[in-house]
Amino acid sequence: MQLEGSCHCGAVSFSLTSAHPYPYQRCYCSICRKTQGGGGYAINLGGDAASLKVRGRKHIAIYHARLKDEGDKRAHSSTAERHFCSLCGSGLWLFSPEWPELIHPFASAIDTPLPVPPEHTHLMLGSKASWVEVEAHGKDQQFDVYPEESIAQWHERLGLSR
Repeated sequence: MQLEGSCHCGAVSFSLTSAHPYPYQRCYCSICRKTQGGGGYAINLGGDAASLKVRGRKHIAIYHARLKDEGDKRAHSSTAERHFCSLCGSGLWLFSPEWPELIHPFASAIDTPLPVPPEHTHLMLGSKASWVEVEAHGKDQQFDVYPEESIAQWHERLGLSR
């Protein structure tokens, strides 16, 4: 599926292809919650990094989240790059050098109508803010940490790969 996305002010727009376009994964970690806002979670999709086309690249800034491992007194920077518009602050996508073939656009930045997922995966609930109420339904799965099932595996399990 071809995805088109943009920031709120329109300074940045992008497109990429995605074999995994269902916005099913709700991440409640403090990084996603604080950088993405709405609902106390963020939703990432899976896209092909080689297909990424960007207009307004000069307005993109990159944030490397500060990580602190349990028991470690010093924080270190994540290798993952959270791309956002430097003018309006809209989160656009995440790129990790661990998976250079992938781009994870934030569903909130996608302008293309996305398919409705048949179930959701609520993850990193151990980091959830106390004010957030998890709205799990039916077959939704819930995890205190990151689940073993990848975005691609979830799409394949449900027969939704394109």
